[in-house]
Amino acid sequence: MGLPLLSLIVFTPVAGAAVLMFLRSDDAVRWTALAVTILDLALCVAMLASFDTTTHAMQFTERRLWVPALGITYALGIDGISALFVFLTTLLGSICVLASWVAIDRKVKAFMISLLSMQALMLGVFCALDLFLFYVFWEAMLIPMYLIIGVWGGEGRVYAAFKFFLYTLAGSLLFLIGVIVLYFNGGETFDILALTAQDLPFPVQSWLFFAFLIAFAVKVPMVPVHTWLPDAHVQAPTAGSIILAGVLLKMGAYGFLRFSLPILPEASVYYSTLMLSLSALAIVYGGLLALAQDDLKKLVAYSSISHMGFVTLGIFALNLRGLEGGILQMFNHGVTTGALFLFVGLIYERTHTRSIADYGGLMKAAPVYTAFLALFTLSSMALPGTNSFVGELLVLSGGFAANLAIGAPAVFGALLGAAYLLGMYRKVALGPASVGVRFKIRDVNAREMVAILPLAVFVLWVGLYPKPFLNIIDVSVKHLLAQVYDKGSGQ
Repeated sequence: MGLPLLSLIVFTPVAGAAVLMFLRSDDAVRWTALAVTILDLALCVAMLASFDTTTHAMQFTERRLWVPALGITYALGIDGISALFVFLTTLLGSICVLASWVAIDRKVKAFMISLLSMQALMLGVFCALDLFLFYVFWEAMLIPMYLIIGVWGGEGRVYAAFKFFLYTLAGSLLFLIGVIVLYFNGGETFDILALTAQDLPFPVQSWLFFAFLIAFAVKVPMVPVHTWLPDAHVQAPTAGSIILAGVLLKMGAYGFLRFSLPILPEASVYYSTLMLSLSALAIVYGGLLALAQDDLKKLVAYSSISHMGFVTLGIFALNLRGLEGGILQMFNHGVTTGALFLFVGLIYERTHTRSIADYGGLMKAAPVYTAFLALFTLSSMALPGTNSFVGELLVLSGGFAANLAIGAPAVFGALLGAAYLLGMYRKVALGPASVGVRFKIRDVNAREMVAILPLAVFVLWVGLYPKPFLNIIDVSVKHLLAQVYDKGSGQ
């Protein structure tokens, strides 16, 4: 049709945020924000319906000169690696609006504007084909996320917001230095595809690899630069936690896929054992920390460190199963952990406590809530038939193929996941009754079900029939591996 589809997807939330500025009623703000996110989701579905899974080439590309003197362009495009994350971002955007319907009762307009702005910037990261444009989107995300945590968060929101901002800003500054070095060593261009075609000397690749590693590791987050995550998750409102877990953590892993592997292939191969070791450490360490938690939100937050360890393990296994599993697991983590944070928010709205010990007997008081919680808990522990099983199986098989000694701790991390998740569910749903005695709560309502059901559908869809999702990423992953090994060590 000749429409700039990606620009429409990226900037529809911006247009919606502009409309919100002229609305006075909080209800009108909520309904308009929901309509905007649903429209954005519809545009994304139309994009996926036209997506060609037989090519690795960038699709729906747009390219216009922006700063000609420096060769900076406004360039957008997606391939199989980024397509799923664009869809995930628009899906979770609608769910975040629904999750905030009652939870956010002050400065509603400002919150929804921040939420829509955040969505636009995240979409820009996944669509940008110009390195400078990518960095603008990447860095600008800090502002609305900082506001979401710092203005609408819990009692410790100011500390958590500053910690989040300082950690991510420090990583971003190193990334900026890396961008400048890459610009002068890559033919003085910011074009990501042109930079991918360059053959940089190994010393330059090695330096850039660690500059990018620190920036991306903070976002993932990898141990030991993970300490901002629990504070940010615990203090953020429900929508903020869903965005953090569902999309923001994917930015770091996406950076490895889009920059480290194709542009720095020799360094990526050379340092893959280091990355596999850090990934195994995150899997086990995150699981042990989650096992020790009584705060439900902290448990889910620390579980994210462990689950994202599986993602980076798959990426740096540098084989087809590992990479496809890592990318699929990024999507699965966004669905499952986003859902778990939604459920934490729903029960917190009713009880105003996050202590696991306070939730005993929930099955009798809220059977529908508890049934869906069971589904997402089983998904998080990668039970066969759920989405995470497919991704984790591919990651583990790829990890074992890459390094047997490092693959073994990952299995122990999976066992830890079963321990802390089943322990949490036993106390919350089956333990001695607290709800109904200390707390009078209701089951989920229609609005909450609308937010829950799409996530439940994807848990089962990917778990029972993953082929459509793997088809989207397969050709692009094979091309990425060919780039790594053609220009890398020749393995």
